[in-house]
Amino acid sequence: MPLLFSYGTLRDPAVQRANFGRELAGRDDRILGFRLEQVEITDPRVLAVSGQTHHPILRVTGDAADGVDGSALEVTEDDLLRADEYEVDDYHRVEASLASGKTAWVYVGG
Repeated sequence: MPLLFSYGTLRDPAVQRANFGRELAGRDDRILGFRLEQVEITDPRVLAVSGQTHHPILRVTGDAADGVDGSALEVTEDDLLRADEYEVDDYHRVEASLASGKTAWVYVGG
């Protein structure tokens, strides 16, 4: 089963229910070599689901001293497609290694 590393709104149970029809199982983890910034959200659908005008966004630093806490969520391939639809154009999905040694999909900034 694929993992999706979430550090923002996809950790919210209400956002999970709205996008996936259920709450996702997951565990705490950390992604290294990234830092958090904020991006303004203007997509009306995403604003309605999240209720937030600004969302966190990961930026690659390449420095292993930089890291961001989050959750490694258990998802299906269909869930990944739903997550792709939820995320705005500022994000793109890549695979990355987590501090736990697992690999997960994660949405990062361009």
